[in-house]
Amino acid sequence: MKSDTNKHRAQQSGKINHKGARHKKLAPLYLSLGVCFLFLFLIWTASFKPVSKVYIQKLANNQYRLMAGSKPYIIKGVCYSPIPIGENHQYDWWSNPYKPWIVDGKLMKEMGVNTVRFYQPGENPESVRKVIRDLYEQYGIKTILGHWLGFWEYPCPFYGDADFQSKVKKEVLDMVRNFKDEPGVLLWILGNENNYSCLGTVNPWSTEEIDKERDPQKQKAMRAKIYYSFINELAREIHKIDVNHPVALGNGELVGLEYAKEYAGDVDLIACIIYRGKTFGNLFKSLKATFDKPVMLSEFGADSFDAYLKKEDQNMQAFFLESQWRQIYQNLAGSKDGAGNCLGGTIFEWADEWWKHNEASMDGWKIHDTESNWSNGSYYFDIKAKDNKNMNEEWFGIVALSSRENENGLDKRIPRKAYYVIREFWKNPDLNNRNKNKKTK
Repeated sequence: MKSDTNKHRAQQSGKINHKGARHKKLAPLYLSLGVCFLFLFLIWTASFKPVSKVYIQKLANNQYRLMAGSKPYIIKGVCYSPIPIGENHQYDWWSNPYKPWIVDGKLMKEMGVNTVRFYQPGENPESVRKVIRDLYEQYGIKTILGHWLGFWEYPCPFYGDADFQSKVKKEVLDMVRNFKDEPGVLLWILGNENNYSCLGTVNPWSTEEIDKERDPQKQKAMRAKIYYSFINELAREIHKIDVNHPVALGNGELVGLEYAKEYAGDVDLIACIIYRGKTFGNLFKSLKATFDKPVMLSEFGADSFDAYLKKEDQNMQAFFLESQWRQIYQNLAGSKDGAGNCLGGTIFEWADEWWKHNEASMDGWKIHDTESNWSNGSYYFDIKAKDNKNMNEEWFGIVALSSRENENGLDKRIPRKAYYVIREFWKNPDLNNRNKNKKTK
């Protein structure tokens, strides 16, 4: 028995020793795998950039400021649509292999631009995501994403139709789901100047019930109720999906905001499209009295062509833009004399768009037209042009495009005087206009 027991113990010892030897052999492998997993984890955490919350902060003095993470954020932006000469708005620049946003992003960063505004993302989410990431990761430029809300659909935007609303709502919420987790996203804008359709002046629409009403003013009120209630529904749904980014109402001027106050209270701010020449007048205080929400100027600017003298005038464009930015800064939170409800703005626009004068003419897309499209007396320097048409849609860029020079597959970018003037203003804002070396025609 004793010998059998010793034999059994020897066998057990051999098994243990054999198992221990196997573990010793595998130990380096386990260590290597652990190091590999740790290395991959560190790479992942280093590349992962969490979405920082962007929100509106209301201060004790009832002024507003935009916060990105824990820091105040002044929107110093441009409306961006890099359509090359010879193409129109249908061109898919998001997929342009020459990546115009890389060239433009570098110029923007050197100027001090921190935000770009897109009116609506392209159809391919991956292409859009690439643009947003490139601008943010390479240049620190954040993106405002918007949606036209079907405003330009033929024959008109049927905001009173449930199916139309459902279609637009799906597109908007898909946009939010697709891009809400991108660190480069700043906020959402719903619409642009869609409120003008409620007046029946631009892209008019109606319903059977509205048509039965004889009073034109009551008709406008009925359309405004439908439209702004729809905006509010979209804002609520976006807030459910995305708690990290504010929702703006894109509105032409202050028109209709008395209805927005009643029916669209869930929007976080107003994105105002405004062309009042070199100042914004009483815009900021009027907004505070009408609909007390913060405001960003999502479209403003001046063209660089003198329609009266029929020549380019970069001095006047720069003068108007600097004056506009001065008033924006005077109404930021903390300003002594302003309303304190301005969050910044996006200039219309970064680069000229050569297709705008006659969209139906492909030949015209290759010509930088000098004929004006519409009239605005606030831009007084060339209001004496024929028929008072002094606003040149193809000349609003603070960067010109050259049809004769090509760089890296793109129309060469040529910054205008406004580019340099605004760059210097952002570096050292002169709110008292002490610099007398300006052309003030």
